[in-house]
Amino acid sequence: MKPDPNWPYESALIVVAHPDDEILWAGGTMLLHPETRWTVAALCRRADPDRAPRFRAVLEYLGASGVLGDLDDGPEQTPLSRAVVMDAARALVGDSYADLILTHGIAGEYTRHRRHEEVGAAVLALWDVGALRGRALWAFAYRDAQPIAGADVVHELPPEIQERKRHLVTEVYGFAPDGFEANAAPRAEAFWRSRPTREGRA
Repeated sequence: MKPDPNWPYESALIVVAHPDDEILWAGGTMLLHPETRWTVAALCRRADPDRAPRFRAVLEYLGASGVLGDLDDGPEQTPLSRAVVMDAARALVGDSYADLILTHGIAGEYTRHRRHEEVGAAVLALWDVGALRGRALWAFAYRDAQPIAGADVVHELPPEIQERKRHLVTEVYGFAPDGFEANAAPRAEAFWRSRPTREGRA
């Protein structure tokens, strides 16, 4: 695939709650822009014996780099403070710079997953205080796992990209072809743009 001359981002950082969120909500965008240096930081599941090796296989497929954290992700979804989630994100990404940063919307992508909401809010807070450095920040723009039509950025995925994204969801991450994840993986990807920092314009 030829580089898109209208895509100005040489490096991109995706900060998400779980390994698989990067593919569900932005995998098509990653596949559309293989010329970008992609890094994924997922705050949960570092010790997950199934999801962690699948995450590494996805990164290898994409030619991306990434890291997992061990933020609490128990089924009870005990609320975590903003400071705890911010610290967990900073521990993974450090003082790195990326032209584009992507993360969860503060309302999450469906009703409801508390960790998605908490991670989105924490990343936005880090961005607002300059602790995450980059040219632009985009937040996933989905409601009930469907792209929001009026979002700032909407990428319609070509069939070949859709198929490769589905392959990553069902064959590499191993989710059932008729399960929630495979059905939720949207055929268009949508994002809200945050305001730019002093380091550049979105």
